[in-house]
Amino acid sequence: MGHDHHHNLENVGIKRLSVAIIINVVLTFAQIVGGVLSGSLALIADALHNLNDAASLFIALIARKISVKEHNYSMTFGYKRAEVIAAYTNLITLVIVGIYLIYEAFWRFYQPEPIEGWMVIIVASIALIIDIITALLTHSVSKNSINMQVAFLHNVSDALASLAVIISGILILLYDLYIIDTILTLLLASYVLYQAYTMLPSTINILMQATPKNINIEDVKREVETLDGVVNMHHIHLWQMDEHKNSFEAHIVIQDIDKMLDIKKEIKELLSQEFHIKHSTLEFELTNCKEEHR
Repeated sequence: MGHDHHHNLENVGIKRLSVAIIINVVLTFAQIVGGVLSGSLALIADALHNLNDAASLFIALIARKISVKEHNYSMTFGYKRAEVIAAYTNLITLVIVGIYLIYEAFWRFYQPEPIEGWMVIIVASIALIIDIITALLTHSVSKNSINMQVAFLHNVSDALASLAVIISGILILLYDLYIIDTILTLLLASYVLYQAYTMLPSTINILMQATPKNINIEDVKREVETLDGVVNMHHIHLWQMDEHKNSFEAHIVIQDIDKMLDIKKEIKELLSQEFHIKHSTLEFELTNCKEEHR
């Protein structure tokens, strides 16, 4: 029953992603046409950001389908990290889009163009409604996946961008304040780059097999070495398999080989309860063996 429930949730997530991709592609082309006809750089910038969102959702969809595959002899740890790779890819594209928008905004300072305010408002309003719908579709499947969190952030930033474009169109109509289009483009680009900056480190840490930020290896070593019968723990490796699973391995020096199984059980319980490390590989050594500390 539990497996079927999980499978159904995965199917719902995949269906919602598919719908989100379709409406984002349609919206992108509508925004590009509206941006060209109106002369609004902010609207074109929003369209490019939205196209990036459609691509990111497609990558997220493929990664989600791959991640649920069972482990095999080729992929003994399974395919879950496919979602981390997708998140990393989408964050890099965010950086590229942000840099491009900054370039276009500064170029518009030197070559300003007339902007049709009403068209900007109409197209951006439609975009805002679709962005909100897309964000709601991805939010429900974003809680336990960094891949889906990045996709959701794409959608949220799109909604904010559309809102900014609407404000731009209103100010142009009321005050002929054409410079606001360029300013809002720069603000949008800054927000996009900030998103990438905040999420890239954690994604890279997983791909680089770094120690989880919330676990201190010195604390783990100290707690294990306080257990009765444990002399020393060395050759320690702790890394993230994905955003939810941590893996641990170490050499444990003990005094009495007859107590090895009891000590092993204690260590695994300690790792699980105190540090939420469910997967651990322990190699035991006796005190009269040559220790290799590193």
